[in-house]
Amino acid sequence: MATAVVLAVVVRVAMFDHESTDYKFFVKGWYEFISTHGGFGALKYSFADYNVPYLYLIAALTYLPIPALTGIKIISVAFDLVLAYFTYRIVALRHTDRRLPALAALIVLSLPTVAANSAMWGQADSIYAAFGLGGVYFLLRRRPWPAGVFFGLSLAFKLQAVFLFPLLLVLALKKWIPWRVLMAVPGVVLLLDVPALLVGAPIGRLLSVYADQTSSYTQLSLHAPSIYQFLPASADAEVIRPIGIAVTGLVILGLCLGVLLSRVRLTTAKVVLLGATSAVLVPFLLPSMHERYFYLAEVLTVIAAFHLPRRLWYVPVLVQVASLLAYLHVLFPAEDSSPPGDLPGGTSLPGGGAMPGGTTGEMPSEMPAGMPNPFAPTLEFRILAALMAVAVVSVAWTAFCEFRRDSPLGPPETQTHDALSTR
Repeated sequence: MATAVVLAVVVRVAMFDHESTDYKFFVKGWYEFISTHGGFGALKYSFADYNVPYLYLIAALTYLPIPALTGIKIISVAFDLVLAYFTYRIVALRHTDRRLPALAALIVLSLPTVAANSAMWGQADSIYAAFGLGGVYFLLRRRPWPAGVFFGLSLAFKLQAVFLFPLLLVLALKKWIPWRVLMAVPGVVLLLDVPALLVGAPIGRLLSVYADQTSSYTQLSLHAPSIYQFLPASADAEVIRPIGIAVTGLVILGLCLGVLLSRVRLTTAKVVLLGATSAVLVPFLLPSMHERYFYLAEVLTVIAAFHLPRRLWYVPVLVQVASLLAYLHVLFPAEDSSPPGDLPGGTSLPGGGAMPGGTTGEMPSEMPAGMPNPFAPTLEFRILAALMAVAVVSVAWTAFCEFRRDSPLGPPETQTHDALSTR
């Protein structure tokens, strides 16, 4: 296993030289701005559209003798290892044989999207996903307060942590966790804002960062293999977008009520299934999703497949193929495509925030008139969305069947039991 982990890290290091468009037009600019404006003191300015915990990590890099590109990718790769660790621990709750948890961890570490996201793209998805997976693990161990802290850390880094919040709501309704634990999530987020407040960041900007992100794009899909790929390119996004949000909310509410009314005993497998269902269903139904937003689904479907291999072995394959092929359009864009932040009508200043002196670098939320829409549905993306739809239906149907079948208390294969703690 150690050899496999070292090999996975070596493969990632080999991708470190790749500069994605996101790095060139956003993250690199954030690093340079922090470096030239006093390190941590630069956080008082509005220059990035990410929440401050990630900017803390970038600020720390500016004090180290490490190139910006390398340092940013090292952070993400380190959390790849944390992601694999929690995968191991969750699967070990189901399988006492250490080989299967180790295999699950290595599969997650070897997923092409996980490796490319961190080592080639330089994105921060492994950070929020690792904390989110840690939250799931502590839920399964019936340790609600550490779970709440980990979910709070996840949300502090990326808004996409909310894809797991239906699981938290269900467990609170089923009295698996006390309701007051839910307050730990926003509590951690607010606590992590304190260092930025101390250097002079406006509290209003810190509290509105996610609200600003949700209004940045109005397209129905941004290369995400979601349900909106089946709509015609002429579909009115202004009309469909609020409908999509409402439908997603109703579906999640129906899912939560269904679990609540089922009166079945929650088990490890059921909780994992709920997490996987939530992680794949929410980004499939919500509008304005990016291709990276199925990151949690890619990992949790692997874990779910190790809990119910006969029913779900093919689901992580479908999710991985759909996500990876969508990734390629962004990692290797066509030569005639416009990079992020350099669209006609906008500027290429990083982050879209107000720089010292009042200069702004806003990204247009809509395509200028007469310019082709790069996010228009195509046959290829409709095929990818069909693969993702099969995965969504498969996970949801398996969860439905599991909740219809109430289990007697105490079978070894369904007990929430950490085999590692007994060794």
